[in-house]
Amino acid sequence: MHLLTIPPGGRAKAHKHETHETAIYMLSGEAHTWYGDRLENHVIVRAGEMFYIPAGVPHLPANLSDEPASAVIARTDPNEQESVVLLPELEALVDWDHANLHLPKPLAKPTAPNI
Repeated sequence: MHLLTIPPGGRAKAHKHETHETAIYMLSGEAHTWYGDRLENHVIVRAGEMFYIPAGVPHLPANLSDEPASAVIARTDPNEQESVVLLPELEALVDWDHANLHLPKPLAKPTAPNI
């Protein structure tokens, strides 16, 4: 198990863990994750939520917010880095120009009336 913090705007490269499963518990912030053979699925994991990634499933996590995102990560293999396979051919499948469409629109700040 280890603690992971993704800084604002940070992201991993598309990859998979061939031989082990991953469970993620978000402590703070939120992380967007695209997953599936072609990164066709998308989830936003928020503080207090868990996300499970089966062995062999390509995924790409990112923090699209202005705040750090921290999570506890548990994997079924203590040598997990040995089974990481980078998948650069999947990088272009995430439309970063439209990724922020998944974010809630910020509320307008109230303005003081003119007196």
